[in-house]
Amino acid sequence: MSKSFLQTKEWLNFQRSIGRPTFRYDNEKVIANIIQHDLPFGMNYLYIPHGPEIHLDKITGGLKNELEHFIAYIKNIAKEQKSIFIKIEPLQDSTIELLYGAGLKKSAKEIQPHRSVIIDLEKSEDELLTEMHHKTRYNIKVAERNGLKLVVRKDLDTFWKLLKQTAKKDNFFTHPKEYYNKLCNIPGLMAETVFVEHDGRSIAGAIWLAYGDTAYYLHGAMDRDPKYKPMMAPYLLHWEMIKLAKQYNMKHYDFWGIDAKKWPGVTRFKLGWAGRQIEYPGAFDLPIRRFWFVVYKIFRKIF
Repeated sequence: MSKSFLQTKEWLNFQRSIGRPTFRYDNEKVIANIIQHDLPFGMNYLYIPHGPEIHLDKITGGLKNELEHFIAYIKNIAKEQKSIFIKIEPLQDSTIELLYGAGLKKSAKEIQPHRSVIIDLEKSEDELLTEMHHKTRYNIKVAERNGLKLVVRKDLDTFWKLLKQTAKKDNFFTHPKEYYNKLCNIPGLMAETVFVEHDGRSIAGAIWLAYGDTAYYLHGAMDRDPKYKPMMAPYLLHWEMIKLAKQYNMKHYDFWGIDAKKWPGVTRFKLGWAGRQIEYPGAFDLPIRRFWFVVYKIFRKIF
């Protein structure tokens, strides 16, 4: 897989467009998008998603000096912004090993999911169908027999209506509508809404994003009318997106997050596609204002 879209300049521009202060460290040897997230009571922390990227092949001098310079840079920004801590969620274990000794502490609070399921799109459709769980394969056929169809359409209003239904039913919070609007209009990144329709009515939808050789499933929603549940729309949604990603010459389809404890049903659904499970190192915090960092941790445990 290519590097994460979360470390692109385009993603940094998107974060800036939704009102978050951003910074970027890039000397071609170490690269990091740095995003400021607000906390209650006027506090904040800095966040490096799926980074930093450390390019060992480009470091010709001392590795230790390069890493110390990077750590000093982000600490300086944190002090200027009066940030409580810096949160890092790298893609590779080697990144944490290289940054060992910088004062990073393993964090239970993760922003991005630390596990995911990746489908190999270089396999044929027949191979993918054969490898998936028999129930997944059966439910795709059920959806096809119900005459469901995938439609790629720029229609945030319809997606937002479906998302609000899903959030209410499953008891989770959404971003503001404008967040999804800007997400689907990031210059330089292809993010778009897709829908599953039954008799011209959109009964399921998703926002997916293509970057490099990977298609990412980011957000999904479904009409909660009980009559649509037996139609198995989510199965057709993903199967058709997988086939579409193959047509776009993508090599991977990323289901973007599994967690058996937090999302047992969603995790079972995604595992049914028989993709490769990957696990990221997780989240690590670098305390800057130590008193307030302790207060923050206590606050999180209580609430």
